[in-house]
Amino acid sequence: MSIKSDSRHLYLQVIDYLKQDIEAGVYQENEKFPSEFDLAKKLGVSRATLREALRILEEENIIIRRHGVGTFVNPKPRFTSGIEQLKSVTNMIEEAGMKPGTIFLSSTAQEPTEEDIRRFSCSTDERIVSIERVRTANGEPVVYCIDKIPESILSENFDRNDESLFDILERDAHRKITHAVAEIEPIGYHEKVSPILKCSPEAALLVLKQMHLDDWDQPILYSVNYFKANMFSFHVLRKRV
Repeated sequence: MSIKSDSRHLYLQVIDYLKQDIEAGVYQENEKFPSEFDLAKKLGVSRATLREALRILEEENIIIRRHGVGTFVNPKPRFTSGIEQLKSVTNMIEEAGMKPGTIFLSSTAQEPTEEDIRRFSCSTDERIVSIERVRTANGEPVVYCIDKIPESILSENFDRNDESLFDILERDAHRKITHAVAEIEPIGYHEKVSPILKCSPEAALLVLKQMHLDDWDQPILYSVNYFKANMFSFHVLRKRV
């Protein structure tokens, strides 16, 4: 079936057509697309037009192109959240109907770096606890986490088996996180994190950096979370002012 002409550019028509085929199940998740030659012939467009459409679909994380292998349909994200909604990773996994789990990699207390002093407005002699974990969903690793908390905030014997640091801070330290300042960016292959999350070399990651604050605007938790980009989707509600 060929693309029918309308007032839009051909590559936009190709994008819509391929999206409809994916939605209808013509191409399944992780399934390989036909070759560029065959697909362009099927759609009745040039390979240059098809490549532009595929480029945009890849930017939208709908497909992934593996050099020398082919083009594949990315699985739909299993976990979605509004970036304006402050949820723990545990909450996101539970809301997707999956069981959250944690693999603890390390927990150390160290002297603060210059960045720690700036972030937490702490003194040079206040130690910072750094916790390194992998969060799992139904046993599958999905998020690599580095969390930093001033040692003075934590109780001496805080429970590392607790899934949510939010719960630990509220229950043991009586410090409730109410808001956060966040920064999110996509990255490619990460030498340390990608193997831990069992990502292919072509798979992207989403890095979410957040400073969490309490009711008194006091910084109490800084986190850097690496999410599998093909499993997590973040969106934001924007209002005109």
